[in-house]
Amino acid sequence: MILADNKSGAKDEEIDRELASAMCTMRPSLVLSAELLKDQNRFEDPLPQFTRCAAAIGHVYAQQDIYDSRVREILLDKQAGRSQRWALALEAFRLGRGAEIVQSSEGPLTIGRTTIPAYYGSYKGAKSTEADERAMLIRFIPNQNPQIPQVSLQGLIDDPARKRLLEGKVVFVGVTAVTAVNDRLFTPKDFMIPTSGIEINAEAFETMVQGRFITQVSDVTVWLFSLSLLVAAGLSFRYLPGWWAYAGGLAVLAASVVTPYVFYTHLRVLPVATPFLVSWFGTLTAAAYYHLVVRRNWRIEQASRTRYQQAMQFVTHEMRTPLSAIQGSSELISRYALTEEKRKQIADLINSESKRLARMVEVFLSVERLSAGQMELKQEPIHVKQMVELCVNRASPLAERKRIAIQLEPIAEELQMTGDRELMEYACYNLLTNAVKYSPRQTQVTVATRQEDRHIRIAVQDQGIGMDHKEVKQIFQKFYRTKKAEESGEAGTGIGLSIVQQIVEQHSGQIEVTSQPGVGSCFTLVLPASVPTAAERH
Repeated sequence: MILADNKSGAKDEEIDRELASAMCTMRPSLVLSAELLKDQNRFEDPLPQFTRCAAAIGHVYAQQDIYDSRVREILLDKQAGRSQRWALALEAFRLGRGAEIVQSSEGPLTIGRTTIPAYYGSYKGAKSTEADERAMLIRFIPNQNPQIPQVSLQGLIDDPARKRLLEGKVVFVGVTAVTAVNDRLFTPKDFMIPTSGIEINAEAFETMVQGRFITQVSDVTVWLFSLSLLVAAGLSFRYLPGWWAYAGGLAVLAASVVTPYVFYTHLRVLPVATPFLVSWFGTLTAAAYYHLVVRRNWRIEQASRTRYQQAMQFVTHEMRTPLSAIQGSSELISRYALTEEKRKQIADLINSESKRLARMVEVFLSVERLSAGQMELKQEPIHVKQMVELCVNRASPLAERKRIAIQLEPIAEELQMTGDRELMEYACYNLLTNAVKYSPRQTQVTVATRQEDRHIRIAVQDQGIGMDHKEVKQIFQKFYRTKKAEESGEAGTGIGLSIVQQIVEQHSGQIEVTSQPGVGSCFTLVLPASVPTAAERH
């Protein structure tokens, strides 16, 4: 009624004069609306006779969400060409407070004692706006709460006494009939029932009056919350056992939905989509990884158990051999009348086999105690040449049976180290026996010892079956044997090299391996050298 139209005739002009006269009586508190034209380049203001009666003119542009076409905010200021208008609800609030609008460069507006948390741009789901347009989220009154009262014009005509309902109030006048308006929009308040533009402005005004403003959390908060959900999902499947891990994942998903609701009850908008998608992806990934890891660990455990059982069987067999020799020899002595020379031979056999059994048990127990930190190494001088020659002599009978030559390269007399002699002899002897066991007949095993800087290098090289790169990486695992070693028919536990590695590491050394399938392997003990005293040299 107040905008330009195609009025004609004296009657229409008379009506306009009467309306303008009535408006002018309300001038100190009258706000009229300016409509944004479709091209959004200019406003259509009321006719001049109405404009002169208004204390302010505000725009009634409503911004819709691009995803569901619902109105959740109003633009407190709207730019169209060179003209700028404050929102109708904001102008009404300013006049009601009797204060001016104080702007800040960061976005919020201050009117009297009320600070409106406006922000530049628009709500994340709304259409993009110019950088200098401020937006405010509307807190729509829930349907279960008392609503803004509505009084129809026809009701006032029929009962003039009802005007008392309007006294001392801020009144928004507009068309709300469904069949008579073209600005009915959907809001979050009524899912399927459209709302008139004048009602949306009234709800925005009510948000300002109550001072209960809805604000958005920052993008940093959204991503930190999403990251915390992702971490929580990972920790659930990392530390919780069995079905508790999956329950923890479901709890993380529930938190991604419940937390935004809790935020909204405190008038804070935390988007649901990003946290939920992140938590869903994190839970799904963690669950898949957990499932794969559990199955892999189960397979590894089964394989380790099988190897362990096989190793224990072999260890039992190895211990049974000297026990059988001791038992058989003792029975010969007790049952038969033997010559003194024969009795001496049997006694020597019993003595050597019992010592062999004791050494076997002692080495196993010593290594286990060392790895558990329950035993300290003996610190005694070890003459490297004597130790290596002793190990070569002990391995020679095994090599002779396979017609394998053990070539011992010259060793310097002064080479010396400090440590546990018995354990180091075991480590060196193990490498020699392995080289002989897994080498073909009529080949050669070479033992070379030299000092390099402050370390002694004892290398045992064979011409055996060799290993590929993948097998070399696993060769020091307990109870691990290569496929070719198992196919060779040689008895073994797969624990020997693991023990050797532990012994060398306890002596602050390391073991190096080079190997090539079908060519052979070279195991090198690298150990710290010690300087012998004058008395030891003598």
